[in-house]
Amino acid sequence: MNYRRLTPSMSLLLVFEAAARHESYARAAEELSLSQSAISRQVQTLEAQLGIALFRREGRTVRLTDAGRRYSVDLGAALGRIRSATLQVMSHQTSAGTLNLATLPTFGSKWLLPHLHGFYQAHPGVTMHIHSRIGEINFDTAEIDAAITVGAGDWPELVVHRLYHEFLVAVASPQAHEPQQPASPQWATRQVLLTVASNRQAWSEWFTHYRLDHRQMRVGPSFELTSHLIQAVLAGMGVGLVPRVLVEDEIARGELSVVGDAIASQRSYYLVYPQRNSTLPALAAFRQWLLEICATH
Repeated sequence: MNYRRLTPSMSLLLVFEAAARHESYARAAEELSLSQSAISRQVQTLEAQLGIALFRREGRTVRLTDAGRRYSVDLGAALGRIRSATLQVMSHQTSAGTLNLATLPTFGSKWLLPHLHGFYQAHPGVTMHIHSRIGEINFDTAEIDAAITVGAGDWPELVVHRLYHEFLVAVASPQAHEPQQPASPQWATRQVLLTVASNRQAWSEWFTHYRLDHRQMRVGPSFELTSHLIQAVLAGMGVGLVPRVLVEDEIARGELSVVGDAIASQRSYYLVYPQRNSTLPALAAFRQWLLEICATH
């Protein structure tokens, strides 16, 4: 077996990965500061070394072959691990380092950022970059060290730290009901119910908790971001069911009325990351601070 054939040079792999990601030699050339002809030559060299076509030429455009697409997926994951390992080694050159943290957008703006000054006071040498993310994160391809997310905790391939259980509260605009009477769960059955797209079953859980007839649910618009749902409730569009921690300020200011009591959902908030990142100094410092502040609150 020719092991050289199985280990192409990093320059060839980087060129192929960029060209495959864009499916464009021109955009890959721009990203890598090379000429388009240089990209083409290096792709041809890699194809000759592998003995297989990675791209189909269609006029002035290129498209990945089936083999090229599979190679791109596997190679992207491998390069992601190499970049993560490199960042990990580089971070040990300083006492603190850099942390790339992904977080849910509304959680980040409503809870994390207001508390983050305490972390910076305790760890002034850490540089943290906050990235808003919804849904699953591929730590092999995304330049993310750790993430704060919500779910059932079933990520067997990741290190998982439970931060706290999610409690949901139904909220409405005070103008939507009689000012002298608190809004009741039964009152909510006559209102338009607003949902977050990632947690559509929440109203079903709420109705079950209050033993309400599910046939009375008047489900209305759904929103990708919880912050947009909160704004819709403030505008009087309907009743929203949201994590209590994200609307405490609006409730305290009297901008939102609480309908019933907060109920425990089926989800919790978690800090998650790949095992290979567990020794990053910046992540270790953030993990300790975050777990302590969540336990306090």
